[in-house]
Amino acid sequence: MIIVKKSGYLKYKNIKFRCALGKGGVKKKEKEGDNITPKGTFKILNIYYRADRIKKLKLFIKKIKIKKNMGWCDDPKSQYYNKQIRLPSQFSHEKLYRHDNLYDLIAVINYNIKPIIKNKGSAIFLHIAKKNYEPTKGCIAIKKRNFLLLINNLKKENRIKIQ
Repeated sequence: MIIVKKSGYLKYKNIKFRCALGKGGVKKKEKEGDNITPKGTFKILNIYYRADRIKKLKLFIKKIKIKKNMGWCDDPKSQYYNKQIRLPSQFSHEKLYRHDNLYDLIAVINYNIKPIIKNKGSAIFLHIAKKNYEPTKGCIAIKKRNFLLLINNLKKENRIKIQ
């Protein structure tokens, strides 16, 4: 079990990392755009990665190479809300292929996935933190080296508990 504390730390087995969380804090997520990191226990569904920046990944979780035309829909008006999409798109979305390194590695957390409820929140990921751990829009963010250490030890059955 990965434990994420609202005090800004992520713990897995005997390792502990600093992490960034949503600007709105950790609590029950109300709606799209509220900047809240959702409280609860979730599966990690897939790992997305930039093959040009991340060379060796030995994972027990499904991995997907990020391509330039990949996005994640965050527009409640779309039938693809809270799903990976192909770009360009007329709907609001996050680009997965970014110039900065925040999305070099992404773990998709199964928040609001089955079933998807419109406006409940989307694109809740574990991703790479900014240098000074600036708050996120609701995701959990850790340093790249810590992320690599973490995911190379994860199994499919591992959960992430945000409290």
